[in-house]
Amino acid sequence: MNILVDAMGGDNAPDAVIKGAVKAAKEVEGTITLIGHKDVIQKRVKEIFGKDSITELSDKIQIHHATEQIEMEDIPTHAIKTKKDSSMVVGFKLLKEGQGDVFISAGNSGALLTGATLLVGRIRGIDRPAIAPMLPAYKKGLLLMDAGANTNCRPLNLLQFAQMATFYLRNSYHIDKPVIGLLNIGTEETKGNELTKSSYQLLTEKADELGINFVGNVEGREAFSGQIDALITDGFTGNVFLKTVEGMGKLVKTSLMESLTRNIWTKICTVPTLPAINKFKKTMDYREYGGALFLGVKKPVVKAHGSSDEFLFYFTIKQAERFAKSGAVETMKQEFESKKEIEK
Repeated sequence: MNILVDAMGGDNAPDAVIKGAVKAAKEVEGTITLIGHKDVIQKRVKEIFGKDSITELSDKIQIHHATEQIEMEDIPTHAIKTKKDSSMVVGFKLLKEGQGDVFISAGNSGALLTGATLLVGRIRGIDRPAIAPMLPAYKKGLLLMDAGANTNCRPLNLLQFAQMATFYLRNSYHIDKPVIGLLNIGTEETKGNELTKSSYQLLTEKADELGINFVGNVEGREAFSGQIDALITDGFTGNVFLKTVEGMGKLVKTSLMESLTRNIWTKICTVPTLPAINKFKKTMDYREYGGALFLGVKKPVVKAHGSSDEFLFYFTIKQAERFAKSGAVETMKQEFESKKEIEK
């Protein structure tokens, strides 16, 4: 198992990538390959850890040299086509050639999606790949799909999102019949816009045939109840939903800490409840759920948050290894390519 990591992508690269890889190397079984400018990476290793080579920190970590870097402000398609020796493009090429089993990047989201589609390729039978992050829910996780790859969708796309979510959760989380819900403004089948109403009908019609455990429309306030395993929506709505949830999480955390440390009395009263508070913080920490999967391409690709710190890279690397080991991508390829294409 070789886990490919874009060492130059993200707001905190390469430091956060290096630190996260060093931490993850103690727990993953495979090799971690950092892709980026060798001199830059080794210099930071020397400054951070006082070692001349990253192999002194772990024999599971290696560096694959790449001279260029795709910046956040770069135009995605142009960057993928012109920066052929960038850490992201090199990573995709290694993945496609079988020199790696999964690729992780916190870099330019548009470039990552473009590169995954153009260089790695879509699974035949899948109209549009999608971003699928795992979010915390009551006593379990919630897979959101799509979280921003496709802002304009058709009912067929949402049906395929539900199929891919089912394959992934079944293979990676061993959930026999993942519960799939459609994000909507009401539970009634007549609620929503044309996309959601048509998607509801198509999902209802095809669910049994495609092995999807579709339970109907789900309102946003019920999404985290623990009764749903995956929430399906278009990329525009999903991205707004995701960022709203992240913002609310920060508000809850900030408000809670202010309340608990307001004065000496609240601080004293907080001490007996610290174990429960720490457990709550751990449950709500999105970093523990790793990055967002890019489902629908021929090889495993994971999008880490652009502002990922060392802990998020640590969790994302562990998640990526599990994703690659699960065989979910191969299962999707076999399932989609063996079935007759649904009328578009």
